[in-house]
Amino acid sequence: MIEYEDVILAIDEGTSGTRAAVVARNSQVHCLEYQPLQVSSQRHGVVEQDADEILQATIAVCRTAIVNAQRSKMRIVALAIATQRSTAVLWDAGTGKALAPAMVWQDARFTHELAQLAPEWDAKLLPLIGRPVGIRSPYLWASYHIANTPAVKKAHQAGTLVFGTVDSWLLWHLAQEKKCVTTPTNATSAGAYCLNEHQYYLPWLQTLNFPASLLPSLHDDADDFGTTREDLLGISVPIRACAGDQFAGAIGLGCTERGQAFCMHGTGSFVDLMMGPKVPTLKKSCESTLTMTARRQKGRSHFSVETFVPTTGSALNWVCEKLHWFDSPEQISELAAQASDSGGVSFIPALTGLRVPHLQPQARASLNGISISTTRPQVAYAILEGIAHSVAACIRANEAATGIPTQELVVGGGLSNSDTLLQIQADVSGIPVRRMAETARASLRGAAFLAGADGLLWDSLTDACATLKTARLFEPKISHDLREQKISRWEMRIALEMDAASSLTSANQERTHL
Repeated sequence: MIEYEDVILAIDEGTSGTRAAVVARNSQVHCLEYQPLQVSSQRHGVVEQDADEILQATIAVCRTAIVNAQRSKMRIVALAIATQRSTAVLWDAGTGKALAPAMVWQDARFTHELAQLAPEWDAKLLPLIGRPVGIRSPYLWASYHIANTPAVKKAHQAGTLVFGTVDSWLLWHLAQEKKCVTTPTNATSAGAYCLNEHQYYLPWLQTLNFPASLLPSLHDDADDFGTTREDLLGISVPIRACAGDQFAGAIGLGCTERGQAFCMHGTGSFVDLMMGPKVPTLKKSCESTLTMTARRQKGRSHFSVETFVPTTGSALNWVCEKLHWFDSPEQISELAAQASDSGGVSFIPALTGLRVPHLQPQARASLNGISISTTRPQVAYAILEGIAHSVAACIRANEAATGIPTQELVVGGGLSNSDTLLQIQADVSGIPVRRMAETARASLRGAAFLAGADGLLWDSLTDACATLKTARLFEPKISHDLREQKISRWEMRIALEMDAASSLTSANQERTHL
């Protein structure tokens, strides 16, 4: 009799690509498949994706991973999903096709409209949903399309329009039940989810002219999401978890307890401090730090505070693919390792604006301090140092908002494979950086942990996380004085960019009024 190993199929649908793999009881990830995804930006502030492409890529990687798992005598007992957060989709229930390009979480096209609402609404929203009006709203985007895009308007009038974030989009297609649902780790990022009540804040949605009838149903992140479509994936198994990729990654890194800090390096870099089951009260001056639902299980939510850099991994891809300065992100890391410092060069990875120390969507990326003596390895070092400084600024922002010092940063995501980046990170932040084994697969592993931690593969999240191992700990190597000098120079560069962005905003507003 053939012995089969029980595993969970996990999807990690990110912004730059989609992955599928199976996760075993010992937390090892097998049969990994990947397909890249396209992101388009026709003008500054507008960032879009093709939702149909996302779906087809996800189905393709799942099918291949499933076949390879079966060949390896593995039995898939459940599906778990992690997705990019707050990327919005509108589709037709009849055809199942997207009716407009998806608005990606990096988008800032409605900055002006939302800024006009901020004076009235920020004070109402912060204590309830954990964030101000901000610069992006999937709900405002949807209401705009309902009013202005013929195909969307027609579907809405016919009663066939469906709205959701990428988790909703995938679940609607992959589950037999075809229900439009979402979870707190995704809904919180969309900006209308009441943290304490596990419900939507309808007055805010009414202000945005968003029809409440289109709201996805709210589930826990670990829940019953139906059964997979055998005609689509070739297997019929329960869907047991669906979470935002950042927080699936947190679980996959073993960061589930209050006081733990982690950074997931993907398209952007997200820095979170776990806060436990009570909604934290943040200092009002810390506008860049948001309160998040880190996970919800068995009717109980756990929270974190989060600050992020929208373009880090995508900045490396941009430098390689659009500017052709380097062959790959890996080459940037290899060259940076040859330099002892940046030689005075600085890089700000603000391709879609800045969030720290203040929200400024008009800020631009920049490379400064180049001289005739600058070398290619120094430019590579400056690019990684810019990412490290941005993450360190996020850590400081979270500390300022909560009053809780960060003792250690646990890292995950693709960029965390760079030894050079993580050593620079430890140096400029002044805290140890811990890389877990198979760190780039944290979101896949965490989604599986969430799905299987009620007895399916593990008895609890604690038992699941106990299988994790540390790969390497990076300790700070530079002196306190040198670190302070580096931070001071970085903050001066950021201040100059903020001033330039403010001037540009003022000039644009003057032209608008003329």
